[in-house]
Amino acid sequence: MELNRLVLGDCMDGLKEIPDKYFSLAVVDPPYGGGGGVIVTSGCSKSVHAFGGWFDRYEIKAGRTGGTWAEKYGKDIQHWDIPPEPEYFEELFRVAENCIIWGGNYFALPPTRCFLVWRKLSISESFSMAMCEYAWTSFNDNAKWIECAPQGNPNNPRIHPTEKPLALYRWILGNYAKPGDKILDTHVGSGNSLIACHEAGLDYLGYEINETYYKASSERIETAKMQMSLF
Repeated sequence: MELNRLVLGDCMDGLKEIPDKYFSLAVVDPPYGGGGGVIVTSGCSKSVHAFGGWFDRYEIKAGRTGGTWAEKYGKDIQHWDIPPEPEYFEELFRVAENCIIWGGNYFALPPTRCFLVWRKLSISESFSMAMCEYAWTSFNDNAKWIECAPQGNPNNPRIHPTEKPLALYRWILGNYAKPGDKILDTHVGSGNSLIACHEAGLDYLGYEINETYYKASSERIETAKMQMSLF
């Protein structure tokens, strides 16, 4: 299997071709959608109605730059903000030895003692976005948390509405990956997860279904690789 690449397409098509436990770690951030969810238990799963991260706030002004979320990130956000089907989690657990799933609180996943919390340093209580985010993990370890600011500044602007910062992925790989691991990301979005893998010298495979985000993240990844090769 060819690694160290970003694939444009539906991750479900690719997952079916991956052998069992081929990846050491899957670090994923699937869409939460408008209310759909899944219950996943050992050996079976079923659809349920669960609350989800709605993106119906499209008319909220998008920060200092002005414009709405729809104008800034594309109106097709409504087309990809769909929660995964139960089969997604079944395939994810099949192909990866361990999983870190951002937004795990939106899905009825098995209990875990090792959950992660990302506290967004620049987000205040009065702001419309959450001050922190939760990730479910399959590790039998203590819960951990990290504080770092969300991605986005004039030199490195945000290119995806649910973008996770590069510093967060560096921290995850530093704590939960080891040399020789192969990393999977099924919903690449901004590309920061794969940049962190490249920096750490880890083999990776990523999928992105949206062509706009695929092109933007591909450019970001290649720029990061060029900068690393220079220094």
